[in-house]
Amino acid sequence: MIRQSLIELAMTRQASEGQQTKMELLYSYLTGPRFRQRIQAIVEAFSNMKEDLDREKKVITKQWAKRDEQIERVMQATVGMYGDMQGIAGKTLQEIDGLEIKALDSSES
Repeated sequence: MIRQSLIELAMTRQASEGQQTKMELLYSYLTGPRFRQRIQAIVEAFSNMKEDLDREKKVITKQWAKRDEQIERVMQATVGMYGDMQGIAGKTLQEIDGLEIKALDSSES
């Protein structure tokens, strides 16, 4: 029984010695230049990704705004042409629901 206790004690000491060594190695790594360089590389990669995303967002926002304006101009021209035709043809011109709604929306703007 004493022999078993001594073996367990020796194994416990050996395990704690390994832990101490690992902790010292980990501390040395965390406070050393390699860890800092790796973290800097990660931060730099994320920063580059963010910059790329911001550039893409600006380009897409600009494209969306341009398309929105183009669509709005086409709809206004179509509503205007429809109104002209209603003025000429009167009530004989069939109603077009989408244009009637847009005509109301455009007059409110």
